[in-house]
This record gives sequence, C-alpha cells and structure tokens, in this order.
Amino acid sequence: MTETQKKFMKEAIRMAHEGMEAGHGGPFGCVIVKDNQIVGRGYNSVLKTKDPTAHAEVVAIRDACSRLNHFQLEGCDIYTSCEPCPMCLGAIFWARPNKVYYACTKEDAAEAGFDDDFIYQEIDLPLEKRSIPMVSLLREESLQAFSAWKEKEDKTEY
Repeated sequence: MTETQKKFMKEAIRMAHEGMEAGHGGPFGCVIVKDNQIVGRGYNSVLKTKDPTAHAEVVAIRDACSRLNHFQLEGCDIYTSCEPCPMCLGAIFWARPNKVYYACTKEDAAEAGFDDDFIYQEIDLPLEKRSIPMVSLLREESLQAFSAWKEKEDKTEY
C-alpha cells in the first residue's frame, strides 16, 4: 500500500464519518480518483434524499461521471470505506473503473447492522421463489425496442 493509496482511502473514510454525522445515512464513504486527483465524492445519502440507491459508491459514480462528462470511469480507481453491496457492485461493473480499493468487509458491515447477504440469496433463487414476486408482462411488445436498438446506426455502444 502506497502513501497515495492511504491518502485516498483516508478521504473515503472521512466521507463516511461526515455523512453519518450529518444524519444523511449510514457510515459509508467513497472517492473516485483519476490521474491522482479526486474526480468524484460521495457518502451514503439514503436518509437525506429518501433514495434507497443513494449509497456512497453510486453517489460518487454519479459525481465523477458528471465531472468527467462521460458515462464510464475508464482510467479511474474507486476507494470506498466498505466492500460494495450488490447494488453498488453492479454500478461499479457498469462504470468500468480500473480498480476498487475497500477498507471494511461485508462481514464488518453485517456486524454493524448492514447485512446484504439476503440479496445474494435472492439472486440465486428462481424468479418464482423470490420474496418479491417477479412477473414478466408484454415481452413481445418490449422486444421491439431491442430490435430497434440493434438496427440503430447512430447508437453509442456501452
């Protein structure tokens, strides 16, 4: 671990404290770094925004993408105070950063009352056995949008 890596992780941890102490949400913070500069910041803002997706990583990804004027984080590293939850992990993979550094583990989060294990269990279940029913409607009509996308000549692949 380099001094630079320590500096960025300490900033993510500071963000976790800041958001929690302000009453915005749980103790999670994140910074996104490109070329040794912080280009995105976020802390858990679920309570402040009344938005269940306002986790530190998602907030930081939105901030960085806005600042970089791009929908992906190529050339960026993510420093987060805790191992990402399933939602944040999905957002991270879509954003395509170079690397993710994390401090606490998902087990540490569970010990503090933030247990995401039930989500991993739900993902592995067949759709009809999940605790929230999943029902497919109007698939054929919706497939027309995918067909139009395939034919679209001026699309941006991502």
